[in-house]
Amino acid sequence: MRQIAFHREDWKLRYPFVITGHVFTGVEALHVEIVEDGHIGRGEATGVYYLDENGATMLAQAETVRTALEAGADRQELLSLLPAGGARNAIDCALWDLEAKQAGKRVWELVDIHPGETFTFGTVGIDTPERMATAAQAIASDRIKVKLSGEQPLECIRAVRQARPTAEIVVDVNQGWTFEQLVALAPKFRDLRIAMIEQPLPRGDDEALEGYDPPVPLCADESCLDRSEFETAAGRYQMINIKLDKTGGLTEALELAYLARGRGLELMVGNMVGTSLAMAPGFVVAQLCRYVDLDGALFLERDRDQAMSFEDGRVSPPEPALWG
Repeated sequence: MRQIAFHREDWKLRYPFVITGHVFTGVEALHVEIVEDGHIGRGEATGVYYLDENGATMLAQAETVRTALEAGADRQELLSLLPAGGARNAIDCALWDLEAKQAGKRVWELVDIHPGETFTFGTVGIDTPERMATAAQAIASDRIKVKLSGEQPLECIRAVRQARPTAEIVVDVNQGWTFEQLVALAPKFRDLRIAMIEQPLPRGDDEALEGYDPPVPLCADESCLDRSEFETAAGRYQMINIKLDKTGGLTEALELAYLARGRGLELMVGNMVGTSLAMAPGFVVAQLCRYVDLDGALFLERDRDQAMSFEDGRVSPPEPALWG
C-alpha cells in the first residue's frame, strides 16, 4: 500500500515582486510525497492566486483524495478525482516522479521527448521606469520578460529596451489593460521590437480580441487555464502560456501543448513562482515551447537541495534526486 504525505511550506522571496494588482513577498506551497515499493515521488505547487488558491486550500483539497491515492489511483484517475489547480498539480507531478523512478527512466523518456538546450526568460517586475531598466541590466539572460500595468507602460518598456537594446523582450500585462489601450500601445511596442504581449485584457472580458489583427502576437495566460478553455482562447490569441498550476499537472499540460501545436498556436511554459521542484516538470513542457519562463526559483531566498541551475538563462535538466 502506498504511503502519502501532504504538507504546506512557506518560501520567502528575496524582494517583493510586483505585477498588476498583486505584490508577492512569499509563496505558500503544497508539497506531496508518494512512497511505493521503496521509491519516492515528489511534487510541488503554489496554486493559482487569482482563483484564491493558497497553501491551506490546496492541502484541504489534496486530503480528499488521500484514500484513493493510497489504494493506487493513477494520473488518469486523478483527472476525474480533482479539478484543475494546485492540489492536482502537486499530486500529478509526484505520480510522474514515482513512475519514472519505478521505471528507471527520466520523465521525458516516458513521453518520448528529447531535451535540448533550454533557455529561460529573466523577469522584471513592475517599478519605476528607471528601476526597471536597472533590473533589466542585471539579468544575465538575453531573454527578458517585463511585467507591465496600465500605469506608464510605454515609458517602462522604452526604458527597458534602452537598457537592453539587443535582448529578446516579451511583456506580461496580467489583465491590466483595456482594449483601447492595447490598440493604442501595440503598434508602439512593435516598433520597440517587443516579441509578444501576454494577457493584456481581463480574463472573461477579452471578447474584443476576436477579429482583432494585432501588430504584436498576443498570448493567453489567465484566459486559458486548461483544455476546456482552449477553443475560446484559440479564437482570440496566437499563443498559449501553459502553467502546471493552471492545468492541474503535467498530464493535462502535455495534452494542452499537443492540442495547441496541432492547431498552429505557439506555446510558452510559465510558472507561479516556486522552488526547483515546481520548475522541474515545466522543463519537460519547455521542450515543446517557443518561449520558456521558468525562473521562479530565482526569486526565492533559498531553493531546495539538488536545485536546477539557471546560468546565463540556460536551464539545466532536473537531477533525478530532485524530480523525474
